[in-house]
Amino acid sequence: MNVPATKMRIGEVHSLLRHDFPDIELSKIRYYEDKGLVRPDRSRKGYRLYSERDVVCLREAIRLAQEEFVPLRVVRLRLIEQGLLEEESNAVRREAARAIAGPVVATAPAAPSRARMSVVPDAEDRDAHGLADERRYSTGEFLELTLLEPDVVNQLVALGLLSPGGGSGAAQFSSLDVRVGLAVLPLVEREADLRLLGALRRVVEREMGVVEDLTLSLRQAPSNLSPEEVRTVTSEVAAEVSVLRSVLHERAVRAISE
Repeated sequence: MNVPATKMRIGEVHSLLRHDFPDIELSKIRYYEDKGLVRPDRSRKGYRLYSERDVVCLREAIRLAQEEFVPLRVVRLRLIEQGLLEEESNAVRREAARAIAGPVVATAPAAPSRARMSVVPDAEDRDAHGLADERRYSTGEFLELTLLEPDVVNQLVALGLLSPGGGSGAAQFSSLDVRVGLAVLPLVEREADLRLLGALRRVVEREMGVVEDLTLSLRQAPSNLSPEEVRTVTSEVAAEVSVLRSVLHERAVRAISE
């Protein structure tokens, strides 16, 4: 259905959305606004004023939540990726991409010995809370450790697979960034389309949405658990979900290879 170019009040938006989602309630539209999934303008009297883009944004948010069962936290990220919603996190990602764009265009250093990669902490080097080593790596160090080409690194940043910080003006990669780079390298060597890897990030976000929902009661007051205990239990639930996902992954691989 075509949407008028003029701004609409919430009642008009509700009527439009009910053509696609007959059960949608007016309160749900307000709820999605509270969750940051749509940002309508306001009139001088405080009435919500929705644009055509706002309606498209709401349609997609409802579809993702109700038909694909995507957690709302992930829905917001998906809306940002589709250009339907402008949020701070999107601006931060662009800043990270700009921070790395300058330094990384330099020629990558000669490939080092694979033995050098032992400086990157693996799972056994993490602390009791599952936190990775906090060491930061310069662009040059990152390229040397991962053996990735600068243009590949830029693509990975744009896809959100790498999250370098640039507080001092130069990109700084975390140990987790390095491990992501090492994991990507075999796929790059297979000449994989890097754009497909962005879907893997969304899979992880959806999985973490499940973990967040399963552990919601731990973070709701009143709670007899300390913050440290909440982190521990959440990590245990995440590991259990990961085991289930691994089994489902194995079954899916068998299905496509038979």
